[in-house]
Amino acid sequence: MQELVATGGTDDVRFLYVRLLDYFPQLLEKEVSGIKEGKNGSWRKTVQKAGKMLNEKNLVTRKKGVWSITDKGRIEVDLEASGFTITKPQTTSISHGNIQEMLLEIGTSLGFYTEKEFEFYDVIWRENRKSLRLSHVFEVQSKGNLDSAFAKLKRAYEAQRTKPFLVISSETDLNRARQSLTREFQDLQTVLIVITFAQVKKIHSNLKNIAEIVREFLLK
Repeated sequence: MQELVATGGTDDVRFLYVRLLDYFPQLLEKEVSGIKEGKNGSWRKTVQKAGKMLNEKNLVTRKKGVWSITDKGRIEVDLEASGFTITKPQTTSISHGNIQEMLLEIGTSLGFYTEKEFEFYDVIWRENRKSLRLSHVFEVQSKGNLDSAFAKLKRAYEAQRTKPFLVISSETDLNRARQSLTREFQDLQTVLIVITFAQVKKIHSNLKNIAEIVREFLLK
């Protein structure tokens, strides 16, 4: 709906197929290319399904491939904007250190005790300062050996059933990560969460707007 508002309220769904890509940085380059070339039918079905749901809620109207936002839809967008701001991926580079700081702030906002460069981990979260168990462990990978990062995450998971996160800089690294998981770290496949720098930045930006409210909910 944000995209419809940005275009004045109405747009052809053929253009929306491409413009909505900015909201899904986790898509592979191959998938993005296919969508832009009109070869990815599953993406069109996904967008159409979302459009149908919005139409049923009277948030948008659809007629012969042209989508328009309703007055109710505009109100919904305004309400979302007051809490969450959807930030499209930026072209400026994000460093390893930037991501570490964002992860620290995200964890703190969610009520965790956070620390970076703990032992050999990039970022860790604990339930509280005195807790011996590492609740979440993050390895930030902008360059270097992915297998080394996997080995650290595997050690943390096996020792304390810690939630392991691999944070990668690009979709290219995502392909490499999948290959390594399949080849040597199959036991991590069901527990490991892989996210990109762009996703961390989006979470950080959105959460920053409501951090105080979240902390109020977490107060015991």
